[in-house]
Amino acid sequence: MPCPRGNLAKIPGMEKTCPGDLRQKKCSPEKHASFISKMTYSWFNSIIILGYKKPLEREDLFELNDSDSSYNVCPIFEKQWRKNILTNNKKQKFSFHKEAKAKKPSLLHALWNTFNFSLIQVALFKVFADILSFISPLIMKQMILFCENRHDVVWNGYGYAVALFVVVILQTLVLQLYQRFNMLNSAKIKTAVIGLLYKKALNLSNSSRKKFSTGEIINLFSEDAQQLMDLTVNLNILWSAPLQILMAILLLWQELGPSVFAGIAVLVLVIPLNALVANRIKTLKKSQTKNKDQQIKLLNEVLQGIKILKLYAWEPSYQKKITEIRKHELEIQKSAGYLTVFSMLTLTCIPFLVSLATFGVYFLLDEGNVLTANKVFTSMSLFNILRLPLFDLPMVISAVVQTKISLSRLQDFLHAEELNAENIETCYPGNYAIEFTDASFTWEKSQPPTLNNLNIKIPEGALVAIIGQVGSGKSSVLSAILGEMEKLKGTVQRKGSVAYVSQQAWIQNSKLQENIVFGSVLQKQYYERVLEACALLPDLEQFPNGDQTEIGERGVNISGGQKQRVSLARAVYSGADVYLLDDPLSAVDVHVGKHLFEKVIGSSGLLKNKTRVLVTHNLTILPQTDLILVMESGKVAQMGTYQELLSKSKDFTNLLQISSTQEKVHPSKEVSQSNYRTIPKDKMMEQKDSLFLDQEKNFFMKKEKIPTGGVKFSSIVKYLQAFGWLWVWLCVATYLGQNLASIGQNLWLSTWTKEAKQAKDTIEWKQLRNHKLNVYGLLGLIQGFLVCFGAYILTNGAFAASKTLHHQMLDSVMHLPFQFFETNPIGQIINRFTKDMFIIDARFHYYLRTWVNCTLDVLGTVLVIVGALPLFVLVVIPLVFMYFTIQRYYIASSRQIRRLAGASRSPIISHFSETLAGVSTIRAFGHQQRFISQNRDVVNEHLVCFYNNIISNRWLSVRLEFLGNLLVFFAALLAVLAGDAVDSTTVGLIISYALNITQSLNFWVRKACEIETNAISIERVFEYTNIQKEAPRIKSNRPPSHWPDKGIVEFVNYEARYRPDLGLALQNVTFRTHSEEKVGIVGRTGAGKSTLTNCLFRIVEKSGGKIIIDGIDISAIGLHDLRGKLNIIPQDPVLFSGTLQMNLDPLEKYSDNELWEALELCHLKDFVQSLPKRLLHEISEGGENLSAGQRQLVCLARALLRKTKILVLDEPTASVDYETDSLVQSTIQKEFADCTILTIAHRLHTVMDSERILVLDSGRIIEFETPQNLIRQKGLFSEMVKEAGIIQDADITHK
Repeated sequence: MPCPRGNLAKIPGMEKTCPGDLRQKKCSPEKHASFISKMTYSWFNSIIILGYKKPLEREDLFELNDSDSSYNVCPIFEKQWRKNILTNNKKQKFSFHKEAKAKKPSLLHALWNTFNFSLIQVALFKVFADILSFISPLIMKQMILFCENRHDVVWNGYGYAVALFVVVILQTLVLQLYQRFNMLNSAKIKTAVIGLLYKKALNLSNSSRKKFSTGEIINLFSEDAQQLMDLTVNLNILWSAPLQILMAILLLWQELGPSVFAGIAVLVLVIPLNALVANRIKTLKKSQTKNKDQQIKLLNEVLQGIKILKLYAWEPSYQKKITEIRKHELEIQKSAGYLTVFSMLTLTCIPFLVSLATFGVYFLLDEGNVLTANKVFTSMSLFNILRLPLFDLPMVISAVVQTKISLSRLQDFLHAEELNAENIETCYPGNYAIEFTDASFTWEKSQPPTLNNLNIKIPEGALVAIIGQVGSGKSSVLSAILGEMEKLKGTVQRKGSVAYVSQQAWIQNSKLQENIVFGSVLQKQYYERVLEACALLPDLEQFPNGDQTEIGERGVNISGGQKQRVSLARAVYSGADVYLLDDPLSAVDVHVGKHLFEKVIGSSGLLKNKTRVLVTHNLTILPQTDLILVMESGKVAQMGTYQELLSKSKDFTNLLQISSTQEKVHPSKEVSQSNYRTIPKDKMMEQKDSLFLDQEKNFFMKKEKIPTGGVKFSSIVKYLQAFGWLWVWLCVATYLGQNLASIGQNLWLSTWTKEAKQAKDTIEWKQLRNHKLNVYGLLGLIQGFLVCFGAYILTNGAFAASKTLHHQMLDSVMHLPFQFFETNPIGQIINRFTKDMFIIDARFHYYLRTWVNCTLDVLGTVLVIVGALPLFVLVVIPLVFMYFTIQRYYIASSRQIRRLAGASRSPIISHFSETLAGVSTIRAFGHQQRFISQNRDVVNEHLVCFYNNIISNRWLSVRLEFLGNLLVFFAALLAVLAGDAVDSTTVGLIISYALNITQSLNFWVRKACEIETNAISIERVFEYTNIQKEAPRIKSNRPPSHWPDKGIVEFVNYEARYRPDLGLALQNVTFRTHSEEKVGIVGRTGAGKSTLTNCLFRIVEKSGGKIIIDGIDISAIGLHDLRGKLNIIPQDPVLFSGTLQMNLDPLEKYSDNELWEALELCHLKDFVQSLPKRLLHEISEGGENLSAGQRQLVCLARALLRKTKILVLDEPTASVDYETDSLVQSTIQKEFADCTILTIAHRLHTVMDSERILVLDSGRIIEFETPQNLIRQKGLFSEMVKEAGIIQDADITHK
């Protein structure tokens, strides 16, 4: 029966606005299933059969029970966490002990209080299953005694066979219940922790954000929460393993008496050694976690700034940094691998050592002690039961140690400082919309104030402009109003709700309408008014699906201007009381800027009755404002109306004069003067025509491809090649030898007991005993050696495979064309380097080894039983047929469910990364709760897939173990029917082997499926290596070292397209620059300006024609030979975390003196000298601890250092104030006077002093002349100049 879904599958969701998106989902039929169906999971048959017929899709899966969903689990756990915090605070308040006061709320305690009932329930299942596991050897003992005394009633034998069958069936059912609820509990714990982490991330203070980078926080989600989940799965082993060991020892005492203490002594010696190994692994894992954090952080930044790396040809430098971190990680992994050799030895050799010591002492205690069949095989069965807890216990101890590290990291994050609610008073009853009273603020409490002694009163309904130089604190004032900064003293009060437009437009990966409506109720008429006011209607006409067009991650398929206008529209639509606008006109053309000011911000706009605080460098709008704040070094230098400041302040008048001098008679330019540039993918423009949409941005984020069908065997072969064929065959040989040694031990014991019965006297028995004991010990030593050697080989081979595959993937990704990064979400790429590489590093080789072991184990078991009971082959054949039938059905379904589960992980990371990028906007709008709900949606989608995976595993286990139990039953039955033809020793051997086959069969299929499923990670890694790469970085045909020496750029019949299936973005472009010429490139939106730049740097390759620079066809040389000899100052000021010196010179080519000279030329020297560490000043992730203008000036310094003969300018001074703009322009003119400069003009005033202007339209050159001649010709350029208001008709006539 289908049930309506409570939440949207599409993320981000819009519960209020998209009821039509609700899908029908399949409720689980388990509730209404019969008892037998529930116990055998037959209610899941429909999914298994459907999965066999066709590849399963998300809609085919059964939903979770309400109590298990994230919508139920997260709120309950969050409530318990809050309760813990309150309890802890009370204890600290009334405690006088320093230790008690320093104690923080325990995450573990909160988890126990939330899930204690479920955990106890699971523990009870485990106790029952463990007890049942010890009944089987006792029944086997009775079977052996029955076979020794054939005169007993034959029905006793049948009774024992049936009893054995009933016990193993019960054990199977109880064990599967334990496994099911245990796995589900672990998933719920992970869900609860992820929910709490997400909520915490929404409330982190700025100092905490600096402490925890995006990569580190993602690692908490993907690694530490997973570690906690993995431990929960094995948590019961901590008490269960000692219980099983104790029960086994008690039963062994009954068989072998005090000699069992010899076995205990071996255990006592080995367990402390395991503890030492666990401690060492703990230290190694801690180091490895730090390396992983660094790797993810750097990788995230590299992917965010990949265009800059390609333009500057810096990929090898950053690839080397990632490789070095990875090298350290693998060295640690290798060391940990060698330590696991000891664990492998424990698994295999402790049961042998325990049995050897026990048997040896048993003989020494009394020379008359004889090993009978019932003693040997009962003891061996008990020793076999001992093997698993003895192996698992040290592994779980090691996991506990590792989880302790993860818990510590999680608690550090959860205890991190949050934004102080007292930073701002929002329930302000006064007469002003915003009021600062003697207020000082800082970004971190340990740092000096960023804003000092602010006393500001902003009336309701006023339009306030905040102006000032780069780094003067303009944007910080808005952050203080939002409560984002730490208040040191004074008060700041705000009345009503807030809408915020950030410097860097934050766009969600969802439909355009969802970005604007942003969770509010859709009011069609007002929505249309907002679209019109924000100049979005022309764009919607060009979009393929209008406002239902999906916007890619980070807004990659729309221009910078569109991003900014969508961001503004979101704020306007919210209907807030106060609007904080951080230069929303920054990325739009002149006439659009005018439109936005008039229709939205100004006195006749949609916000005319609202309080508007506008940060800007646009001085020409100041007369239209009600209040002006002039910021200087974090203080309000001047405040008043335009007329007041004009009459009272010389500085203000000088500022206006600089602006006027700079722009002469074109005031309208000011409207689009930028305080900050968003991070675009191609260009920053205000609209799109159809060509632009089709060519430059007509792509959307690709959803993760979910493979169907079987895994290609070639993927496993590729892994084995990376592993090394020598290691592969050595591994197989050692595991074969290991299994033969194990079988040899059991057969030797069987022969021993036979011969012991036939020994005529004590002397003969003593000689026989010593000989048998020696051979038994030798076989055990051979097995131990082979185990150690196999583990060593495996560690080396796995290390080689991990190293090779990671290197191949990283190298491939760094060589991929830029278009790849525009269409693939960063979360998806990072998932390959984290989750998929983790599977290759830690799990895949383990699954392969286990599968090989199980295969050999099953074959050995069947051969031993058939050898002893030939009739058993009649039972094996039909059971093998049934076995493979079940396996075929299971693998088809399980494989696809696992793939769905794998694909459902990426949206969790992507949504989280998106949230972190826009956390200030989310908080400003007060939408934290909505985003928390969205997080629960994506987590719940993953949980649904995981739940179906759990049930599919239980479905398989019940059926396979039932077949295994049938083997046990028929083995016992045939032993009874055989009568005197089979002696008691053979019966003991057969039944002990049959009891082991159940687990081996189950493991064999499970690991086969695990190999298939996890081989997808290898497929996914190789998928990136198979994508078409960019052209080679270096070719044999290299240009001369002094090239280019003239700077002549020539396009000859040049044509280019973004994709083979699209039309031409540039058509028959032919032009030639002179040496050292200054050329402006202009055109309406979508004309192909940025495409021209992309082609020059070969970001987009040619479809026809050629580009010649100083006589060399650029397509004939390597990409790095080309890009390394070109220079660009891009719009987007991308910085990377690390030192300022590293950001200026990552290739370490220049001296400190050259760096200081470049900083002086771009007017940053004074600022850098004021920093404590100067050039070694740490730049935070994304350069967030520098202002937007300072980031742009650092980019200018890069260009000054890299001085080449050809420079491309993409409005490098868009983010600086007028005074700095004027100085920078003069620096460019002076320092690059002997260079050819191509200036991409988004605003015409920046190219009016160019020697020639290249005018593009629809990818073609329309005009190419001097500015004066173009204006006289009354063509497209003249028309654009008129529209911009730069030159009036009278001026044109005069000229």
